[in-house]
Amino acid sequence: MQGPLRSTSPRHVGPYTTLARLGAGGMGEVFLARPDALVAPGAGDLVAVKVIRAEAAGDPLFRRRFAREARSASTVDAPGVARVVACDTDAAQPWIATEYVPGPTLAEAVAALGPLPADTVAALGV
Repeated sequence: MQGPLRSTSPRHVGPYTTLARLGAGGMGEVFLARPDALVAPGAGDLVAVKVIRAEAAGDPLFRRRFAREARSASTVDAPGVARVVACDTDAAQPWIATEYVPGPTLAEAVAALGPLPADTVAALGV
């Protein structure tokens, strides 16, 4: 679910201008953003940018794990997987940008529709 940017939300992340807050977790926050210029051919207009929390960004081991995650994610090219369009794992607060896929979160879908059928869950896991 999209929400407004908070007073502490970044207004720019790398070459992106943030538009809304998509969510947060233990690792960081995810923002809907628009590239200031074309970043990758075919990337589309909107991206989801995951920004790592400042306290995690200060941990060298965490930064290495995040860099490894970004490298691995950037090699995935499969249907149903948002592709990585850019990242900066050396930034003060590392970030990774993926294609933005509009739609409900899994929690929103379950709240609206009830438990998902087993075949749907299996398809999501593939």
